[in-house]
Amino acid sequence: VRIIFKDERNDERDEFYYERGIIEYVEYLNRSSDPIHSDVIYVKGEQEQIGYEIAIQYTTDLTENVHSYANNINTHEGGTHVSGFRGALTRTLNNYAKKNNLFPKNLTVSGEDFREGLTAILSVKVPDPQFEGQTKTKLGNGEIEGIISSAFGEFFKTYLEENPNEARNIIKKGVQAAEAREAARAARDKVRRKSVLG
Repeated sequence: VRIIFKDERNDERDEFYYERGIIEYVEYLNRSSDPIHSDVIYVKGEQEQIGYEIAIQYTTDLTENVHSYANNINTHEGGTHVSGFRGALTRTLNNYAKKNNLFPKNLTVSGEDFREGLTAILSVKVPDPQFEGQTKTKLGNGEIEGIISSAFGEFFKTYLEENPNEARNIIKKGVQAAEAREAARAARDKVRRKSVLG
């Protein structure tokens, strides 16, 4: 899509066109962040008439930044496409880390830890979308969760195996998030014990 705004009073014009689509969207969102891998990880495909496009990049930020769309409608409440993506991301990173002994002993890394610093754009094209909620911004089609989960899981597994340096950096980021979470929990417990003893 190319959008051109033209002010005919003074011939000022602005043109919006993004040849690389959601890859450029991720780069734009991360323009003031520090990415931990240079390339935006991107996959596009279609399965059972469901088209999908996913672009992700990890940064040193501490927050998760995921934007999801169904038929170009911003599903900011998420839905089945987002839960399928998140499940596949966590499962694939966990499997890779265990297989390559990248986890420290006695540390459990959660999905939330793996999403720290993640910027992701997730777009699906659905022939018969079913939206939930009052604002219709949550996708409810049950079959999409499995399609996105298997499609992204397969792609991401291959990506991690072919790019071991990026894989290690992403897992290291998740491990650091888990260690910080554990340290914060230990500090809270210590404060609570002190107040109980007091």
